[in-house]
Parts: sequence; C-alpha cells; structure tokens
Amino acid sequence: MTVKTLLRVRQKIGKYRILGRISSGPLADVYRAYDTIQKQRVALKIPKGDEDTGQEEFLHEVQVATRLDHPNILPVLNASYIDDHFVIAMELGDESLADRIERRTSIARATDLASQALAALAHAHEKKIIHCDIKPENFILFPGNRLKLGDFGFAKISLRTLKASGSGTVDYIAPEQAMGRPKFQSDVFSMGLVLYRLFSGKLPEWPFAWPMPGHDRLIARVRPEVVSMLEKAIQLDPAKRYSNAIQMQAEFERSQSHARKQKRSRSKSVGRGRGESSWRQLQWRQFQRQFRKVLDTRHQCRRCEGPVAESMQACPWCGFDNPARGSESAFPSSCPRCERGVKNEWDYCPWCYGPGFIEETTRRYKDKRYAARCSNQRCRGQLIPFMRYCPWCRVKVRRPWKIPGSRCSCKACGWGIAKDFWNFCAWCREPVRRE
Repeated sequence: MTVKTLLRVRQKIGKYRILGRISSGPLADVYRAYDTIQKQRVALKIPKGDEDTGQEEFLHEVQVATRLDHPNILPVLNASYIDDHFVIAMELGDESLADRIERRTSIARATDLASQALAALAHAHEKKIIHCDIKPENFILFPGNRLKLGDFGFAKISLRTLKASGSGTVDYIAPEQAMGRPKFQSDVFSMGLVLYRLFSGKLPEWPFAWPMPGHDRLIARVRPEVVSMLEKAIQLDPAKRYSNAIQMQAEFERSQSHARKQKRSRSKSVGRGRGESSWRQLQWRQFQRQFRKVLDTRHQCRRCEGPVAESMQACPWCGFDNPARGSESAFPSSCPRCERGVKNEWDYCPWCYGPGFIEETTRRYKDKRYAARCSNQRCRGQLIPFMRYCPWCRVKVRRPWKIPGSRCSCKACGWGIAKDFWNFCAWCREPVRRE
C-alpha cells in the first residue's frame, strides 16, 4: 500500500486550495479548503491509502449520505477522483460537538443541541441506516447553532440479517456492537452516552451502573423524564433500550412538550384566584423595572422562577443556592466548579474562589461592566460589581458592594440589598428582616 503525503497549505488540488488541516485519522485526513470556482470554504476528506485500498468505506460513506436529506445531516457537496486522490467535499462547520462540550453550555442550549442530534439519528434510522459511530466528534456545529451529523463511513444498511465488524469508537460503542453485531439499539446506546455527557459533563464508563459519575449534576439540570430516557437508552441489554432513535426522539420531545405545558399552566394560573402568585408576579415586574439594569437580573431562579443575576449566591426570593446555574451566560467561558461566567483573561473565578484557570491571553480587554479596582496595591485589577474575589490576584473583595438605587445593606455581610423586595440576601442567604 502506498501512503499519500499530507497536503500543504496553499497547495491546489483540482479547484480546491488547501487552507489547513483540521484532523488526521488512521484512514483519512480532513482539510479546510477554498473552492476557487464556487467561492466558498469547504471541508475535504481525503483517504490516506491508494485507490485500491480502503476506498470501499469512503464510497459507501458517500452513497449512504446521498440517501439522507435532512437539515441535521451533513451533506456531501461533491465526491470525485482528483490527482490520484479520492476527495469528498462537505460543508465546513465552526467546530465539533466535542469541542463545544468542553465549554459552558446552558441547559436551554444543551436541550436544543440534543433535540437536533436525535432528529438526525432518527432520520437515519427511518431510512434503515445504522450509523455505527455516534460520538460528539461526528456532530458538527454551524452558524446559528445548527448541528449536523456526519461521517457515515461505518454506517450499515439494515436488512433482515446484518453482518458487520465491531467498528466504532470505543468510548461510545455498545457491547453488542463491540462483538460485531450492531443494531439500531447500538446507536441508541451511543446517543445516550453522548447526551449524558452533554447534560452532565461526564462520560460514563463500564459497567454503566446507575447512578453514574455526574448523576448529581444531571438531575439538577434536566427534568426527571429526561433522566429516565437516558437511563433506558444506556441499558446493557439491547432489548431494554428504545428499539431505535425514532422512539428515543419521540420520548425526548414528549418530555419537552410536558415541560412547556407546565410552564404555560403556571403562567395562566397567575391572577386566576391565586392572589399570592398574582402579587408575586407584580412584585417581580416592579423589581425588574427598578433594578434589572444595575443587577443584570436576566435569569430565572431554578426553583421559584424569580428574576436573579448570575453573580448571586442565593435566590433573593426563595433562598435557593446558585439560582442561575445552567443559564446562558454573557461571558465567553465558565467556571468548571460554580458554572458562572468568566472572561478568558482572568486567572481565577471571581464568584467562588475557584483556582486553576489556564490563562488564555495576557491581554486585558475593555469592558463596560468594570466599575472598581482591586484593593491590593500590587494588583489594582479591574472589578465587575458583586465580584467576591479579584479575578487577577484572588484577593477577597473587602469593600461591600452597594446597589445603586437602594440604601439598604445586609446586616450580616454588609452588601447592598433591595429590602423592599427581597426575602433573603442574595450574597449570603441571610433572611431580610423588615421592621
């Protein structure tokens, strides 16, 4: 077998100009390239072997992908032999789901991505195609958070009998697939692991006994119906799983529909004979008009749904710990411990005293939210209101933060509170006493 050398940047292959290499696997290299005729960027997948070796899988991948037409399936733009290379041209995405999982993901965004992933696999199963290599690396993200499933090289078409090797990625492979007997339930198992990692941040390992690592975070972030769905999908016995992704998707969509109905029923109950709820909604609206801008209370408490800020340690309405956890952040990154937003140039989490960030840049970007400076004379780093610790030197912020528009302070911690509205101090959870 002759092995083709790697293509160089700016090298031309047919109408494509190579811009760089995205990844390199045992069978193929994937490049970022520019189509000089259609004037667009594409991804090129080029096998490493010669034209007589390993081409069958790539021809099979093209043929399978051609049978699938769905918004969440990565289409093949072109496939041809160019300069002794078999070249598959595909749409170029921003990053893989594997890359996205490494960063903070709100529960709303994770739910949307899960829905798209299930829709893609359900469509493949509807066409009687078993993917056989479901993993985060094979889901590609595009602008607008559009997720597309690709890499059908290992895909098998389901007939009455199906013979296959144990191809697939070890971390996500189902037990029966590892023994060379892939089924629709094998894809369900792999998808269950992908979604478990997406929601919990942890990838379960053998023997997959519940509760698995990350279970506490999972049940804190998603509905019980979703937890039950994942538990069923990751059963070792294929007969106990969903028979295919179509059933799994339907179960997931039912859980989301139930959540939406509950939310609508809660909103309809306001003012319908429930004076307390009506009064609370009125109180929240009045609070938001006065303090939303200065406190950045753009989120809802995970328990009572009252308006809260990402910086709050407790819900000022019900006292729930870290009430905005899992919400979409206005910051580019997140702390792996408290899940609050952080900036890439910070060395420490300013909300939970968390150490260990790898500084991605030495540049300090301007930010309108910076309103004070660290009291440490050796640091004097800029601070955003309601930080507990300096993100530059980790020194505790000693001067109490006050709330513009309110003269009241917590008697326990000294920080500003909205005494006319709050039941608890949002910074230390001390009950607010009104004389």
